[in-house]
Amino acid sequence: MARGTGEGTRAVRAGLPEPLKYEPTLPGPVFAAHYHLPGEPTGPYTYGRDENPTWTHLERAIGELESPGRPVETVVFASGMAAISAVALSQLRPGDIAVFPDDGYQALPLLHEQLTAYGVDVRTAPTGGNAQRKALGGAKLLWIETPSNPGLDVCDIRALVREAHSGGALVAVDNTLATPLGQRPLELGADFSVASDTKGMTGHGDLLLGHVTTSDASLAASVRRWRKIVGAIPGPMEAWLAHRSLATLQLRNDRQCATALTLAHALRERPEVSGLRYPGLPDDPSHAVASLQMRRYGSVLSFTLPDREQAERFLDGLLLVDDATSFGGVRSTAERRGRWGGDAVPEGFIRFSVGAEDPEDLVADVLHALDNLGFTGNSATH
Repeated sequence: MARGTGEGTRAVRAGLPEPLKYEPTLPGPVFAAHYHLPGEPTGPYTYGRDENPTWTHLERAIGELESPGRPVETVVFASGMAAISAVALSQLRPGDIAVFPDDGYQALPLLHEQLTAYGVDVRTAPTGGNAQRKALGGAKLLWIETPSNPGLDVCDIRALVREAHSGGALVAVDNTLATPLGQRPLELGADFSVASDTKGMTGHGDLLLGHVTTSDASLAASVRRWRKIVGAIPGPMEAWLAHRSLATLQLRNDRQCATALTLAHALRERPEVSGLRYPGLPDDPSHAVASLQMRRYGSVLSFTLPDREQAERFLDGLLLVDDATSFGGVRSTAERRGRWGGDAVPEGFIRFSVGAEDPEDLVADVLHALDNLGFTGNSATH
């Protein structure tokens, strides 16, 4: 699809096959463990663990969103963690140095432990202030997560890529929170754009999926080989549902991001709320850097209530928001992140994912739940 095509058009048409008379515009999922294979196996589809036509359509669609008009390769996985692990474990060897954020996705420490067991030197540093650059000496891989989850700090992708590449390191960006409509890591110089498509990309909270996109064919081949070795493949039905869901990505994203900003402005006025973070707020610590590389600021915001008890009462008082641990879906979700352990957040810290509800309804629901706390303290500092 042409680079100049609008985002909505790309979303609804990405990855579709050439039109054939009497054939569906988006073919149904292909359920096949094996294919007819006479003679030499020279065709694209030989065995179900290697390739599947339904994956092919989805991978092409994601690639068109990740880097419009530029040749890239995408590899889809059974989950976001499968995609993350595939990049790290396909690129790193014993003795290599890898730099990760220390405030990233909660499951990353599990990967750190495994990499360390394999003889990889894992270094960590915060996302904010480009702090990871201080740990880059001798690194083979820099892993960036921006905005970070759940703290919503942002780092300068271009600056970190320049420094990492100058030292010979590859750069992978976890783009889960932003989606390709919010930022395009490959266009900012990264070698890999990685995401959990369980979240905003598919947006309905009904499937697990992940992907890796790169413009380097050799890197794509190594990631695809890792997928084949470990068998971390998506089911055809999940892949088909994901492709179908991409058609509404722009519609969902625009609504969610606009409502997230509206909700953030409303929360700024509440005395119960402290530590409010949303990159789209002009006075957010991440706003200046985010504005240089993000086209949308995402659907997730975070804030802290005075203590665990008030946070849980707030969540119980919400009528339009599910208490759930994912984000990016059409139904708003929120949770007290401290219940999981591992994240360095206060007991009253709330991660809030804005859905596609009417903005006025959602804001009213949140404010009503806050009113019911009966908070009488001083105004919070933002």
